[in-house]
Amino acid sequence: MNTNDRGDFSEIPVLDVAPLYGTDREKIAATAAQLCDYLENIGFLYVVGHQVAAQSVEAVREASKAFFALPEEQKLDVKIDKNFRGYLPFAGSTIVTSSVETVSKPNQSESLFFMHEVDETDPRCLAGEPLQGPNQWPAEEVLPNFRPTIEHYVDGMSTLARKMVGAIALSLGLPEDSLDAHFEDPTIFLRLLHYPTQPKEEGLFGSAPHTDYGFITLLAQDDVGGLEVKNKDDEWIAAPPIPNAFVMNVGDILARWSNHRFVSTPHRVVNYSGRERYSQPFFFDPSMDAMIETIEACVPTGETPKSGPVRYGDYLMERIDKNYHYRKKAS
Repeated sequence: MNTNDRGDFSEIPVLDVAPLYGTDREKIAATAAQLCDYLENIGFLYVVGHQVAAQSVEAVREASKAFFALPEEQKLDVKIDKNFRGYLPFAGSTIVTSSVETVSKPNQSESLFFMHEVDETDPRCLAGEPLQGPNQWPAEEVLPNFRPTIEHYVDGMSTLARKMVGAIALSLGLPEDSLDAHFEDPTIFLRLLHYPTQPKEEGLFGSAPHTDYGFITLLAQDDVGGLEVKNKDDEWIAAPPIPNAFVMNVGDILARWSNHRFVSTPHRVVNYSGRERYSQPFFFDPSMDAMIETIEACVPTGETPKSGPVRYGDYLMERIDKNYHYRKKAS
């Protein structure tokens, strides 16, 4: 990597990941090499050529719109719980852990969170382990077919995410399956977001400048736009919607895992469009009990890792507990 190139970008590149679904090792290796370049120098890219159907993406978007159009009291029937599943009302989070900017005003959005499904009889749930419990679903009579629409999408996104895990391993010169053990029971989030149009007010954002906590994010946007990514010159570069593409970015735990070879790039959302904005970020992270230790191949000879080992669940809960208002009140 040429460190002078890091953060030097004026647009977000596009990567065709279709080879990752095939068996041509040469094409897979070439895709992984290109991915490595984007993750090292930008930390963001558009992913095309995936096998998540456009109809599935659109079905989730329509389900999201239908949910957020419900009266507030019906949305609060599935109010977010201790396991981080359910409805987070408008302005329910402030990104106080941001390393990018001092944030004092809450995000101008409302959300509906889903995670990996954990049955209430599961030993992890019975033991009260963090983030281990069942999802909360709107009643079938209120939003018919909502749950299967979401679950179908999560299945497709999980397959894509696992393809990206393998490609990331290859990009670091490792065997394709070398990171898989850390994702045996992955921590998965699907967040449905609704951003009303916002006033132009100092320090007010749809989503304040931040970096993501986890491994990778795969974002489906509507056609409104508003996502911006910060380059090394402190310019905010637009990441406009591209049909049938996901925006992928490095999260903090992948940056840490790679000894910061891969860059977790600051980004934000501003919605001055005059239209409602809907997005659906999918976060694919290690198992809660996975120990994240710097990958040896990422540490130059004679140097020591930039970060010590950390249990992913402990790392994640620290950030969630600080940034979400409802958790502070409960503590």
